[in-house]
Amino acid sequence: MTASAKPLNNPVEKIEIAADQAGQRIDNFLLTYLKDIPRSQVYRILRRGEVRVNKGRIKPHYRIQAGDHIRIPPLLREITPAVTAPNKAIARISNAVLYEDDRVLIINKPSGMAVHGGSGLSFGIIEALRSWRPEAPFLELVHRLDRETSGCLVIAKTRNALRQLHTLLREESTADMDKRYLALVKGKWQGGARDVNVPLQKNLLSSGERLVKVNKAGKASLTRFRPLSISPLASLVEAQLFTGRTHQVRVHAMHINHPIAGDPKYGDEEFNRQIREYGLKRLFLHAWRLEFSLQEPKQTITVTAPLDAALQQVLQQLSLTFNP
Repeated sequence: MTASAKPLNNPVEKIEIAADQAGQRIDNFLLTYLKDIPRSQVYRILRRGEVRVNKGRIKPHYRIQAGDHIRIPPLLREITPAVTAPNKAIARISNAVLYEDDRVLIINKPSGMAVHGGSGLSFGIIEALRSWRPEAPFLELVHRLDRETSGCLVIAKTRNALRQLHTLLREESTADMDKRYLALVKGKWQGGARDVNVPLQKNLLSSGERLVKVNKAGKASLTRFRPLSISPLASLVEAQLFTGRTHQVRVHAMHINHPIAGDPKYGDEEFNRQIREYGLKRLFLHAWRLEFSLQEPKQTITVTAPLDAALQQVLQQLSLTFNP
């Protein structure tokens, strides 16, 4: 995808916030509203105080209110053609729908597909969805899954649903969204369920790669691991998230010496080599169950995503079972 050679200098924009837009952080609102502006530029104009709300400066964490008047300064924008995902990608997404209503769309995200384009990728899940549903007025990712992770991925179809779900995903509200993963981990699991409650700190390497470490200066993070099926080489566990940190399950599993199979960043090289002999060609991490409630009208949504055939085959080769 190539951009037009000549950028356009847009005039000042003035926006009044509607009731269904209220509650969002100003940075998240602008990242959605200014889709053709680099993320770094959005944060730069916020940091410099060039974005004004009701004629005053605000912080990136300010939550917009109905009736707020937002002033956005002139920005250099390049004209870029709309991203069109390949037909093969669109077909994979259209066949992966687990649940849909007027407010949300939930898919069983395929492993190997990024949730959005960028970093050398021309398209991701959200671009494929918009190519598949060009008539949809609103489609936005509610959360993210790593590229190699499969399973339940939620897309909001209205601003109100996006706002509600972002509220549920905040640290203080994660009990209202039940997220559970399946992971194949190294070694024979000893004992029953185990809570891992250690803080995680996200670092950005010079290459742009994200690396997360256990660090007392990090953010509070809690994962509950529950063994489902055990063998001498590897164990299948369920990981229930009570916080939503980057790479949380992967780092917590490594922290208790049960790294996830096929994990190139936080895993065990020798274990990964052994497990490849059983047919595993990817990270064995799958977002298998999701439950949350929306209001107005009140509705509880519970969705499960089946393991793909390749992961089921690995479990069979290891004589492990999964009975949801």
